[in-house]
Amino acid sequence: MKHEKLRQLLFWALCCDLGLFAKKLIAPAANLITDALHIPGGIGTSFSLLFLVIGACVVPRFGSGTLMGLVQSVLAVLFGMTGSMGILAPIGYIIPGLIIDIVLWAGRKSCLEKQLSCCLANMFSAAAAALTANIIVFRLRGIVLLLYMAVSLFTGAVCGLVAGRVVKRLERIIKTHEAKEVQQ
Repeated sequence: MKHEKLRQLLFWALCCDLGLFAKKLIAPAANLITDALHIPGGIGTSFSLLFLVIGACVVPRFGSGTLMGLVQSVLAVLFGMTGSMGILAPIGYIIPGLIIDIVLWAGRKSCLEKQLSCCLANMFSAAAAALTANIIVFRLRGIVLLLYMAVSLFTGAVCGLVAGRVVKRLERIIKTHEAKEVQQ
């Protein structure tokens, strides 16, 4: 039992790290799009949240998304990756994690397919991250805010679909690994 708990924690830690560094990798390409649309962002965050959705979906415990968001926020502050939110950046990481938990929990309770749950979790967490950033820093209004939210929702949905496919493959690998462990 202790080994299983350690595996879960290590998997969550890996998802947190991948989310932070993937955001840095995709930022230049995402900035080309957001600069052309004259909006502050949303694409890199959606891609980053994909890893939290994967972690929370593969190890389905309520609070895992929030915990990973908290860990990511601490790492972001320590690595100086707070962006325009500065010291308030932890709020921008924790709220999307909480949204991931709520959406995945609701998906499990209503027996939604995991692919759809991942898509909705990534979509709504990306929108929550955009709204949080808007409230703390940007204070956009009108059409620009609607465009910012639309980009966040769209890229969140696309990344959520990717997360759903990754979860499906990971679950197959995990089941195969567990079957081999039982045989030994």
